[in-house]
Amino acid sequence: MFDQDELTRYGYQQELSRQLRFRDLLAYGLVYMVPIAPMAIFGSVYAGSGGMVALAYAIGVVALVFTAFSYAQMVRAFPMSGSVYNYAGRGISPPVGFLAGWVILLDYVLVPGLLYLVASVAMHSTVPAVPVWAWLLGFVAVNTVVNSVGIRMTAVVTRVMLVGELIVLAIFLAVAGWAITLGKGRFSWEAFYNPDTFTWSIVAGAVSIAVLSFLGFDGISMLAEEAKGGARQIGRAMAAVLVLAGVLFIAQTWLAAMLVPNPSGLLVDGDPNGTAFYDAAAVAGGSWLATLCAVATAAAWGLPNSMVAQVATSRLLYAMARDRQLPAFLARVSIRRSVPINATLLTGAVSLALGLYMATRADGITLLSSLINFGALVAFLVLHVSVVVHHLIRGRSHNWWAHLVMPAVGFAILAYVVVNANIAAQRLGLAWLALGVLVLAGLYVSGRRPVLSGLAPATSLQRRDVERV
Repeated sequence: MFDQDELTRYGYQQELSRQLRFRDLLAYGLVYMVPIAPMAIFGSVYAGSGGMVALAYAIGVVALVFTAFSYAQMVRAFPMSGSVYNYAGRGISPPVGFLAGWVILLDYVLVPGLLYLVASVAMHSTVPAVPVWAWLLGFVAVNTVVNSVGIRMTAVVTRVMLVGELIVLAIFLAVAGWAITLGKGRFSWEAFYNPDTFTWSIVAGAVSIAVLSFLGFDGISMLAEEAKGGARQIGRAMAAVLVLAGVLFIAQTWLAAMLVPNPSGLLVDGDPNGTAFYDAAAVAGGSWLATLCAVATAAAWGLPNSMVAQVATSRLLYAMARDRQLPAFLARVSIRRSVPINATLLTGAVSLALGLYMATRADGITLLSSLINFGALVAFLVLHVSVVVHHLIRGRSHNWWAHLVMPAVGFAILAYVVVNANIAAQRLGLAWLALGVLVLAGLYVSGRRPVLSGLAPATSLQRRDVERV
């Protein structure tokens, strides 16, 4: 079994501070996923799924449970920061790891910018006197300062914000449930299955949108070098966060679907203003509940969610930089605070610039969402392949269930979702991947081909270990 601090086996030093307990990881994952995340994209998922919004989230949970299982296998094999970048690079080959890291950059680098933009637009609509750019600047400044202080400060702030989100969600669930018992809306199971609109391709397309709400459970793997208890704690936290968030997502979207004031209009016209959930909340409890949900969603996306997204992004940049696959200055760690300070500051700067630019585009939020989802789903596909190659082929594992069946099923489900994803997302995502291939070729030409330290064939002891996973 790999010890949690055996980074020296791979040629690294323990530079980051191991302070995070299981409850910290759980809070981090929940905040990253945002328990009230469906409130912001409810209308898009509802329209895309033919009204079967709860089914889209249920399938998303099932699909990503397999992905969480594959993450658990790989984080125990390689207990270090870098997520899919490291798992693919060490489990398959360094060039594949570079491309996996490049693809997942679509997720990690763009996510903070999207979160800041969504929150700033929402807050501007609530307080029109403050422009979008001012909200953006404020959100980025606060989160960058907190993340620069240290991972413990981030953990404390995110736990406090998580409690607030859960209180708002509890209020909505209670008021909406009571409203339905009083005859408001219409009790129905159509959010799970509607024979008039059901097709697998429609549901898969909706899942590709709903998956945006689930992104974050995988970010826990970025904290492998900062978690007490090591890889086992990371795997447990990822599975717990995914299941818990999935239950909350399904419950709130099911209730909201029964309270939508104009279901047929939402199916035909979609939700261009992103207010479908708040309209349903208004039916349940009035304008006060709609405003509460809207402000809570904006605050959640702009502060705790983007805060932990910035943490995950900085750890990915740090991991790739210390392997000389990104500029070396990104690998600098603050001695006082044990955080990758340059990567943290760069993430904040990029998020601010990206948010300000996308705020000028009518399709800014849609474009960012599509790219993020595509990057994450493709990275998850590579993760499943990494499990099979590392454990089954190289390690000669006979644990067929953990190292073949589970990753194969997870791969098949996600591949179907990617094929049925938004066409624009597919094209832009493939263009980004092609650019990554060119960058990889440039690294080879310049004599900096991807090389990961500590790579060696699995020993017999390691092979016996993976048999017990």
